[in-house]
Amino acid sequence: MAQTLKRQALVSGAFLAAAIGASACTPTVQIVAPDKPITINLNVKIDQEIRYKIDKDLEDAIAANPDLF
Repeated sequence: MAQTLKRQALVSGAFLAAAIGASACTPTVQIVAPDKPITINLNVKIDQEIRYKIDKDLEDAIAANPDLF
């Protein structure tokens, strides 16, 4: 009977030590707002759209006047 109590105490102590050790190693995640505002540069998209329209107009002009060049 005394040996059973010692075994239970040892198992309980081991479990408690494992639980404390596991909780001590828990990683934390911190979310911090940036100091500077986030900027999104959309000039590339606008530039591509303008070039596409000019290229399309040029193709239409060449198709309408094949002897232009």
